[in-house]
Formats: sequence, structure tokens, C-alpha cells
Amino acid sequence: MESGDIHSLSSFRRNSSSIWRSNVADVFSRSSRDEVEDDEEALRWAAIEKLPTYLRIRRGILSEKEGDFREVDIGSLDLQDKRRLLERLVKVAEEDNENVGIEIPTIEVRFDHLNITAEAHVGGRALPSIVNFSMNMIEGFLNYLHILPSRKQKISILHEVSGIIKPTKMTLLLGPPSSGKTTLLLALAGKLDSSLKVSGKVTYNGHGMDEFVPQRSSAYISQYDLHIGEMTVRETLAFAARCQGAGTGYEMLAELSRREKAANIKPDPDIDVYMKAAALEGQEASVVTDYILKILGLEICADTMVGDEMVRGISGGQRKRVTTGEMLVGPAKALFMDEISTGLDSSTTFQIVSSLRQFIHILQGTAVISLLQPAPETYDLFDEIILLSDGQIIYQGPRDQVLEFFESMGFNCPARKGVADFLQEVTSKKDQKQYWARKDEPYNFISVKEFTEGYQSFHIGRKLGDELASPFDKRKSHPAALTTKKYGVSTKELFKACISREYLLMKRNSFFYIFKLTQLSLLAIITMTVFFRSEMPRDSITDGGIFMGALFFSLIMIMFNGFAELAMTILKLPVYYKQRDLRFYPSWAYSLPTWILKIPITFLEVAVWVFLTYYVIGFDPNIERFFKQYLLFVLINQMASGLFRFVAALGRNVIVANTFGSFAILVLMVLGGFVLSRDNVKKWWIWGYWTSPMMYAQNALAVNEFLGKSWSHVVPNSTETLGVRVLKSRGLFVEAHWYWIGVGAMIVYIFLFNAIFTLALSYLNPFGKSQTVMSEETLNEKSATITQEVIGTSSRRRSSFRHTLSGDNGDSMRRKGISPKTSSVSADAIDEAKNRKRGMVLPFQPLSITFDEITYAVDMPQEMKVQGVPEDRLLLLKNVSGAFRPGVLTALMGVSGAGYPKKQNTFARVSGYCEQNDIHSPHVTVYESLLYSAWLRLPPEVDSKQEG
Repeated sequence: MESGDIHSLSSFRRNSSSIWRSNVADVFSRSSRDEVEDDEEALRWAAIEKLPTYLRIRRGILSEKEGDFREVDIGSLDLQDKRRLLERLVKVAEEDNENVGIEIPTIEVRFDHLNITAEAHVGGRALPSIVNFSMNMIEGFLNYLHILPSRKQKISILHEVSGIIKPTKMTLLLGPPSSGKTTLLLALAGKLDSSLKVSGKVTYNGHGMDEFVPQRSSAYISQYDLHIGEMTVRETLAFAARCQGAGTGYEMLAELSRREKAANIKPDPDIDVYMKAAALEGQEASVVTDYILKILGLEICADTMVGDEMVRGISGGQRKRVTTGEMLVGPAKALFMDEISTGLDSSTTFQIVSSLRQFIHILQGTAVISLLQPAPETYDLFDEIILLSDGQIIYQGPRDQVLEFFESMGFNCPARKGVADFLQEVTSKKDQKQYWARKDEPYNFISVKEFTEGYQSFHIGRKLGDELASPFDKRKSHPAALTTKKYGVSTKELFKACISREYLLMKRNSFFYIFKLTQLSLLAIITMTVFFRSEMPRDSITDGGIFMGALFFSLIMIMFNGFAELAMTILKLPVYYKQRDLRFYPSWAYSLPTWILKIPITFLEVAVWVFLTYYVIGFDPNIERFFKQYLLFVLINQMASGLFRFVAALGRNVIVANTFGSFAILVLMVLGGFVLSRDNVKKWWIWGYWTSPMMYAQNALAVNEFLGKSWSHVVPNSTETLGVRVLKSRGLFVEAHWYWIGVGAMIVYIFLFNAIFTLALSYLNPFGKSQTVMSEETLNEKSATITQEVIGTSSRRRSSFRHTLSGDNGDSMRRKGISPKTSSVSADAIDEAKNRKRGMVLPFQPLSITFDEITYAVDMPQEMKVQGVPEDRLLLLKNVSGAFRPGVLTALMGVSGAGYPKKQNTFARVSGYCEQNDIHSPHVTVYESLLYSAWLRLPPEVDSKQEG
């Protein structure tokens, strides 16, 4: 059975039993109902209990507003019933509930001596220049042949990290940027890039990653928000729930229902209805989705499009919550969340973490959550802390004992200082000194290596080491804890889900298809005027060449009409890669709907072209040849669409794909039999002629036209018809069966290109960054820190640290004549002198900004009007007044979700607007980007050649 047995709130079932215990009597002896049941409710429960198990788990009792109860069919809950149910469930979830005896499968994650290193160019070699790209290509080829050794530098990301992530514990992962938090989460979730070198092991309940499917047993929630902008929040979560399924919830619920009946136990009505709706097939995408929307505070924007760079949608904070909710709607038991608070206000972050805490504690889940700067009240929700710095674990253990460890190291957290901020600053060279508590001892910087040594000597570290030394007893791992199935539901259901989503996106992008159809119609009208029937005689080979040109032009137009598939495919690839890696669906379930659902559009587009141009241009009037040309153009359009989807999947980048797509069209045109006839193609290129799909299309179109009645008259002084002579003059085949050869070739290429498209989606990964922003100096310092080969005083610091732990108070250092205080002061003085030399005065004109009675409103979103909102305008700012003074730093605070656009032209020269989304050119360095921005803002009187 799969993991994720019963979705959220299953353990809220009062008086319910564990379906996993061997001694059932002990469980149900504690399950007597405390309150007196209403007679009517008791009668309804009695009626439900008499039903067979199959029917019993599909019936429930729903509470009404007035306190009445009514029996309902779980599969036919209406919208109002669901809303009332969710309102009551959220109130239950806000209480401090504890597990009432349901023993469900749990996951314990262990990582032992985990080392992760990467190889990349650093410094100047990492810049994306043409020279570096060419050198990297040549070096990579020579490295593959073992002719030249690799010049890439080894970068240690994680170094000898070990630990245990226990179930029912909320674990907070802290650490400064570039400390390795994301890599650790990816390693625990089994999603590391294959190019990384990994040693050590990660186990779930003692099982290696190759013994189960980690992508289905756990859920990695990225810090990057990748969603399809044309889908609403509700549709995004519903699709995720539909793909991930309900796990083993149905089997558990059936067994639980049987045992409840045997022991005469009546569960809580609301929880009973929710559990049944969540576990039954087809309902998990509605009730569970609505509940997650409720607890994440997304109800207000549930029917608003997520949006992207081109489509206006929800705010950045709301988008971050959608990313989190996408995995919460699934049945995964282990959650690894990376920076889920980015873009969220502290209140929303607290609400989300509080809801996750209920989920983890009640369902005995496993969670590691990375937060950059959690508020004190959010920090207090966690049970365990993992502090990471420079790829090494400084502390892992209970939250309430972390300060004790740092006090043993000589550092105190100030009374009014947030503990999370203290933990991230105490390992920094810049900030560590201010927390030194032993005033009678000279301060010396304590490195990360020394902190890790101290933790291993601390009682929490020793206890963790003892636990790691004892292997996990696999007999304690329940078979349902780890998932061995690759996908959450049947492939048939996944295919149906992908078809529904693709159809929805086609409706949302209807303007795109209408625009394509309009464009094709205009081009057809222009073609009709260029190749007009009255000006198109059929008297000579030259006349036939003009008709041949009309056919070739039509062929090019139909092919270019499929070029739009390239951009459409690339836009959706990032979301596809994310969902593929999360095992939402197989690649074929994604690729087939994008092909099959476009076929009716192809029939319509080609019909517009052929119906407008065929008789006006003057092609052979035979109705059979008319429909044969129509069929051939349909197949050509499908072939071109498959070709460009395939190129997009291979390119994976809009620049690369456009380059290859344009190149593919040029090659097909040259080798298609019209630009160069078969007789003029060089011998070494003849293979390209026979493999070009345009060659088969051109021959089929020409044979269909020139073997018709309009071209059947015999040329003077010849036994051949004019049509045959035209075909031979262009080096084309003259046999009638070449039409069907062309039709067959188009069908083969359609299936071939779409099959390769599917394979490319299956096996290719998105382009990663092969370079690093790390300089060579930083790399050397990082390597020295790991090996403890920092400056010549490293051994002295280790000696001082050991004596400090034993209570020596630094006396041994003084006895040896070492005066670290003096050297430290001297170093500070040198740094201050350097800073004074670097200092400079920048001209700056102070400005004040005032605003008075500002009101800002936008058009009411259509989704809110559908829900019954009568107003035409949505008021975002209402009579706002204030002032900003020079020299005063003002914080603008408030909950996330306003989502109004900025006015780009307001105070453009005297103010700067730093927006929430980070949009930069990926092909320039940080220095180049800042330099370019600075030059754009210089006044005209500044000399552009002046340096400074």
C-alpha cells in the first residue's frame, strides 16, 4: 500500500480506533462516547451502520445550521454543504488537538556522513561568454576522451553531515545564504542533480532510496513558484490533488468503518464526512482542495488566475502559498519545504506553519522547513532545530536546548533578540563578536569546524551520535509507510486529468487560436489575389511552374502555422519538469493531450485555407482532388506541429529552440524538392532529400494537382501530358501512387515526431547552471575552513576551545604567552584604516515625499462578480495620507495580497521602486548589471568617458 494513508484530520475522529493495532479490544475500551447522543442522530447512525461496508463509507451525517442532522451521499455534496463543513473543520483544526489513539505509519529519515560536492568553473571561467562556451565545449569533449584532465574546481556543498529527522516533530532548518540548506533538503527528498557527487547515505525507516519511490513518499516544496499562469488557484490545487490521489485512505477507511461497526462506535459527524469525501475516488480533488484553500488563506483568491510575467494574477505571497498547497493536497508523509515564507508577511507565515504543525503532530508526519528569518512566534512552533553553516551542521536537537549549547561555547543571546536571528548571526565573522559572553576572556573567532566539534562533545550531540550508531529496526516500518508505486492513481485517471487540464488551457488561450485563424485567413486572401484564377493559364510548362509555386507557398504557410507550438510548449516546460519530478504523471500522459486535442483546430485552420484558396487560385476542379489536398494539408500541419513540439522539447530554451526551429525549416525547404530539384541535389546530400518530410509533401501535392483533368491535354510533339511534363521539369515523381506515399510518410512523421517529443520529455532535464558565482578566493577560503587549515592560529584556537569547555577560562593561553586580544585589536585597527581609505563622499540631494488623501481602485475581477460581489470597482487604497522624511528609514507593513500594479512613471527620476519579483538579465554579471543601471541614471552633464 502507498503512504499517505488518510488525509488531514483523520485522527480527529473521536472514539475511532487504530486499524493497525493487533489488540483491538484495548483500543476500543477507551472509545466510549462521553456526550449523550440525540435520539434522531442515533437512529441515523444506526441506519448507516446496518449498511454494507461499501455503502457505509459512502454515507454520512451532516450537521445543519440549526443543529439538525441529515443523512447525505458523500459523492453528491453541494457547494453550500462543503462550505459549512469546512467552516466547522477549520475551527476544530485551530484547537490544540492530540492523537486519540490512531496509530498510523510514520517515516524516520536518517542521513549519515553525507558529503555532496560539485564540479564547476569559478571566477572568470564561469562567465557566459562566447570564448568560455567554446572552450568548455572543447574541454568537455577532450575530458570525455580522457585526453585532457578536467579544469573544473571541486566545490564542497555539504561536508560530513549526519542526523535524524523524526516523525511528529516540526524541524526548522536555519542557516545563512549559501550554507547548503537547499542541497540538504533535495538530498533528503531524493531529488539531487545527477551531476553532483554524493557519498554517505540517506535512509527512510532504514530503507535505501532504491528500495522505494522517494518522490511519492516525500514532497519537496521548492522556493521557486512555478505554476501555469492561465489556471486559477483552485484549479491548480485541484489538479495536484487529482494527480497525487488519496493514497491508502480508502483501504484504511474501509477497515476503520468495519471495526467501528463491530465495536458500536460513532465518530464525529463532520470529521467522518470529511474523511470519506477525501478518501473516495473523485472527491479528493474537491473537499481536500477546499480545506487546504481555507487553512492557507487562499479562499479570497481561489477563483483568480495565478498569473505570470505576462498575465496579471495573484500576489507573490499568495503564489508562495499556492506552491505550498500544491503538495499539501497530496498524501505524502514527509515534507521538505524550502523557504516557504518568501514574500509572506509574518502573520500568514505563522498561520501556515501552525496548520503544518497540526498536520505533523496529529498525523505523525515528518517535516523539515527552511526559513530565512522566522518571527519569534513562528520559531516557537518548531520542536527541533538544525543549524547549518558552510555546509556543516552546527547543531541539531530540541529547540529549547539550542541556547544552552551556545552558552557552553561562550555566546549568549540578548534578552530582546530573536533566537532565530541570533543563531544565524553567531557563526558569522561580522556579527559573532557582539554575542561573546565571557568578558573575562579575550574573544577569538570560533569557526564552523570548532562549533561542530563542540556539538559532538555536547550531550545532545553525543545522544544523536549514539542513535545513529544503532541502525533503524526495519521491522518497525509499516508496509504502508513507504511508497513503491510510481504514481498516485491509475494511468487512466492521470491521462483524463491531463486531458481536462489541456482542454481548459485551450479555452483560456482561445484568443491565441482565434488570432492564428484570423492571420491564416488574411494570408489566404492575399494569396488569392497574387495567384488569381483569371491570370493563371495552363498552356505551358512555365504556367505549370506558377501553379507549382502556389502549391509550395501553401505548403510553407501551413507549416509555419505550426511554428507557434514551439513557443507554447517552451512556456509550459518549467511546470512540466516540476510535476514530472514530483511523479504527478508520466510524460506520455502530458504529451498526448497536447497533440490529440489540437487535431480539431487543425481541421478548422486547414479548412479555412483550402476552402478560400483552392477554387479561386484555379486548382483542378475535381471534388475528389479538392478533398485529397485538404487531407494532405491536415497531415502536413500535424506533422509540422509535432516537429516544432519535438524541437522545443530538445531545445528547452526559447533561444536555442528558435534557432534550431528556424534551421529545421530552412533545411526542409532546401531539401524539399522545390528550391532544389532532385537532380540538383549533391550526392552526399541525397540522404537529406529522402528523409525530408517536405519532399514527400511536395510530391504528393504536385501529383494530386498535375495528374488531374485540367493538365491532361497532350503537349504538342510529345506523347506526355502537360502535367507530366511539369512534374518532370521540377524533378518530381510522376506516378499517381506518390500521393498515397506522401500521405503515409506524413502519418509516419506525425507519430515519429510526437514519439520523440515524448521521449525528450521523459529523459531530458532543464538546463542547469554549469557555473558558479563563487570566486577563487572564496573557494579557497571555504576549502580551508572545512579542512581547518585557516591562518596560522587555527591550532591555537582549537586549544583555546578545548580549555574553554573544561573550564580553563583561557589561563593556559596566557601561560603560553599568547595574547589574542592584542592581535585582535590590531587586526580591527588595520581593517578600520582600510575602510577609511576606501571611503568616499557621494553627492546626494535629500528629498521629502508627501501624499494626501490617496484613493486607488481597480476594476472588480470577474471571478468576484460571479461570486455575488455587486461593486464595479475594488478599492485598494482609501484616503491614505502620510510623509517620508530624508534620513528616516520607514518600514511599510501589512498583510500580503493587495496585488495592485505600480505606476512606472511616478517620480521616476527621484525615486526607485524595488519590486517583489526579481527580474534580471541572466547573461550579465552582478557588477555589469549594477554598472549599466548606474549609467542609465546619470545626469546629462556627466562625461560618459569619466571613470570613478
